[in-house]
Amino acid sequence: MPSLDDLKKRIKSVKSTQKITKAMKMVAAAKLRKAQESAEKGRPYSQKMQNIILNLTKSINDPTNAPKLLVGTGQDKTYLCIVLTADRGLCGGFNSNICKLAKNNFNKILNDGKNLKIICVGTKGLDQIKRGYGKYIIKKFSFKEKKKISFAEAEIIGKEILDLFSQNQFDKCLLFYNNFKNVITQIPQVQQLIPAETNSVNNKENEVNSYEFEPDEDEILEDLLPKNISTQIFKAFLENAASEQGSRMTAMDNATRNAGELVDKLTINYNRSRQASITKELIEIISGAESL
Repeated sequence: MPSLDDLKKRIKSVKSTQKITKAMKMVAAAKLRKAQESAEKGRPYSQKMQNIILNLTKSINDPTNAPKLLVGTGQDKTYLCIVLTADRGLCGGFNSNICKLAKNNFNKILNDGKNLKIICVGTKGLDQIKRGYGKYIIKKFSFKEKKKISFAEAEIIGKEILDLFSQNQFDKCLLFYNNFKNVITQIPQVQQLIPAETNSVNNKENEVNSYEFEPDEDEILEDLLPKNISTQIFKAFLENAASEQGSRMTAMDNATRNAGELVDKLTINYNRSRQASITKELIEIISGAESL
């Protein structure tokens, strides 16, 4: 049974931890508001980009001469998977949920006899994926020193993807990230970047297809498709940022509550031990007095 001093030290330690988790929850709540606004503002832009590409695709007269970024290489042998996770922990199951979805897709790709290549963005995802799929990782990125992810970081990832595609290193590219729904719910997502997805855009936007393009559609797509890759990656960064803060806020709230419950239990044990110690001393004093 722990001594009174041990219980007192542990209560003090848990209270200190509780102060830290409470402070982290408040910081995450403040960051979440800004991150959520950025994610919500970025969604219409990326959605509109997808709609424009769909309208351009419908206007192409000769699909065989369409850009490869749009129609692919015509093969389905090698997959490049981009896994976006955080560089910091203490955010609940945020990183684990993304990695779980990615690993399920990795297993499916390998079971189908396809080749797999992985690019990890974020150290926490790298730590989990390299245990079982380390030999498939060809590149890793970390923006830990950046206080806020900007479009420049998305362009770095986008350029790496385009360089690999121009070298015929893969046939399809998949992006894994967390889609922010609310503070409690973040949904892991997989999005196909190459070939460009044209079946997941807003149907209302597709009802009107009366655009006139200048120059022609092929030239616009040649310039627009590379930008779309960076745009979709940046949207994923924004969704991840909001999801990370929401998950951290929930995790720190639970940790603070659990620390409070633990302090209550330790305090009860301390009081009982102290009372037992006092009672024992009184009995010893009374017994000693009676013996005299």
